[in-house]
Amino acid sequence: MFYKAGQHKEAGFSHDPFKALVAPRPIGWISTLNSSGGVNLAPYSFFNAVASSPPIVFFAPNGKPRQGGVKDSQANAERTGEFVVNLATWDLREEMNQTSAALPSSEAEPEHAGLEMSPSNLVEPPRVKRSPVSLECRYLQTLELPSGSEVTDNFVVFGEVVGLHIADDLVDSKGMVDITKAKPIARLGYMDYAVIEAVFSMQRP
Repeated sequence: MFYKAGQHKEAGFSHDPFKALVAPRPIGWISTLNSSGGVNLAPYSFFNAVASSPPIVFFAPNGKPRQGGVKDSQANAERTGEFVVNLATWDLREEMNQTSAALPSSEAEPEHAGLEMSPSNLVEPPRVKRSPVSLECRYLQTLELPSGSEVTDNFVVFGEVVGLHIADDLVDSKGMVDITKAKPIARLGYMDYAVIEAVFSMQRP
């Protein structure tokens, strides 16, 4: 079948299948500092790495009503020039989900989800202590994308990874990371997620 983007209901879909097709997507669990020094922690399912030398990642805080300003993670990263990406894992799935709640500005997501934070080494925003991988990032730039709605914006925030925290038990005797030990979770469509527990290898021709 074929349908034009934005016309999924006319094609017989009850929900737009786009996000169910571009899957699985890594979850960027972003920690930043607000203007009063409080910690903001939020997951973004539009997240990935885009370069390796230097390592650069992005997260896309889209869908915020224009009259409400940009999302906190974006505003904080732009103002402070820093953010941290924490790996969302199977063991932290409930806590990750709790940090997606819309909370009053006076209530911090880590406390709401019962998460302890640890200091970072090179940036001011802290990292999730129980997360086995954290990427300390320097903010690079924000790109505004076209929006399919007159009342919401689409942004992409880029950052350079300047420091990496990796749990010792993820590194094998050959100095390689076994990511299956962390059981990272990824976003699918609708309210669905996946967990990575097995990998396979192929040599390039």
